[in-house]
Amino acid sequence: MQEEIDLVIETTEESMAASIGHLQRELHKIRSGKATPDMLDGVRVEYYGSATNINGVANVKVEDGRTLVIQPWEKKMIAEIEKAIFAANLGVTPQNNGESIRIVIPPLTEERRKQLVKQSSAAAEHAKVSIRNARREAIEEVKKAVKNGYSEDAGKSSEQIVEDMTKNYVTQIDQIFQAKEKELMTV
Repeated sequence: MQEEIDLVIETTEESMAASIGHLQRELHKIRSGKATPDMLDGVRVEYYGSATNINGVANVKVEDGRTLVIQPWEKKMIAEIEKAIFAANLGVTPQNNGESIRIVIPPLTEERRKQLVKQSSAAAEHAKVSIRNARREAIEEVKKAVKNGYSEDAGKSSEQIVEDMTKNYVTQIDQIFQAKEKELMTV
């Protein structure tokens, strides 16, 4: 029976860690007014009949804090890349000079920054809900095991492990959100 409880705790921790990973990916998508090649991660380009990431057909580099330069490996890909960036609706306008594509990231307004903080806060709250759900499921499993003959003291100990894990992951979420909020509100 102890192996089952250990498995429940391990599965719960994996679920909580996955929630943190998901939150980090979601917050990474929220742009902070700084140019990063990661902004283009979700942008797919049609390349010889298959959808390919931009970094699979071009070099993407940051020229300065607000400018991305995309240098395609084949010149004929410039139009396709430009079309894909427009279709991705990133809120930026690519500038094609025939050799490469430049994307200048406009500075964020105060109002837009506040909207992005709210969006980040919602993502953080969603991650907390996910963690709490994992905690609830784990504690239900432990209580079932106690009903089926697992020691009450061991059950309480297992519940405490899950509670401590939950507090740890919720604290991590708060720290991640605070860092993102600071990044967004820094002009």
